[in-house]
Amino acid sequence: MSESTAVGYGQISGPVLWSGEFVRLRQHESVGVIEIDRPKMNALNRQIQGEIATAAADVNERAAIGAVVVTGGPKVFAAGADIKEMADMDVQAMMAAAPMLSAAFTSVARIRQPTIAAICGYALGGGCELALCCDFRVAASDARLGQPEILLGLIPGGGGTQRLARLVGPARAKDIIFSGRFVDASEAATIGLVDRVVAPDAVLAEALTWASTLARGPRLALQAAKDAIDRGLEVDLESGLQIERMLFASMFATEDRALGMRSFIESGPGKAEFTGR
Repeated sequence: MSESTAVGYGQISGPVLWSGEFVRLRQHESVGVIEIDRPKMNALNRQIQGEIATAAADVNERAAIGAVVVTGGPKVFAAGADIKEMADMDVQAMMAAAPMLSAAFTSVARIRQPTIAAICGYALGGGCELALCCDFRVAASDARLGQPEILLGLIPGGGGTQRLARLVGPARAKDIIFSGRFVDASEAATIGLVDRVVAPDAVLAEALTWASTLARGPRLALQAAKDAIDRGLEVDLESGLQIERMLFASMFATEDRALGMRSFIESGPGKAEFTGR
């Protein structure tokens, strides 16, 4: 959309739908924008984890939102967990705290609408794991991603060992996790860790434009397709095919399916204007 291509950080139009201290959910046209804002590096402490989960649950219930952008702003996406918060924790304390981190990221992965991470600066550790929870990733040309937990004597604990391996393959995931090295945007695009690389001042506009295009699609079908893919990756092929069959059949109860087929017959493919019902 022409309006979205001109949008930069600090220029998102539309209301604030929900706000915590460090995380807020805004609406830009038909796109929800989850913004993390905890200077200087958006360290993901337990409070932010809870606020991310709340924002994700909120956007799931909003029929007016057709797609979602997750961003940490123009300087940094998120540089990881709050190390100072974790430094004095023992194994019992972390066993109690770890499920909250996992649940926060899983809440983003389970957002029903298509999701796009808009990555500027660093997306490291928990920040990289948060980006991995989105369906797509748009990165600045100078962005850096990675899972450097090994340099602290740790392993990723917010889904990195699982989601990264599924996205880029186990060998590449092991290289990134075992070394703790930073991956630049060019390499990230080559291995499929990010989907698009743009100039730093164009990241949000690119993500919003992409999200706006998705939001104009048949929303129930998009949600069903996302559900089929994500759930199918967790089971064997036959079970995945069964999930697909059930979701495919359920689309015949939607207004958009009838509209899309009628438009195809009358005008050819790609002409339908969907209602989201």
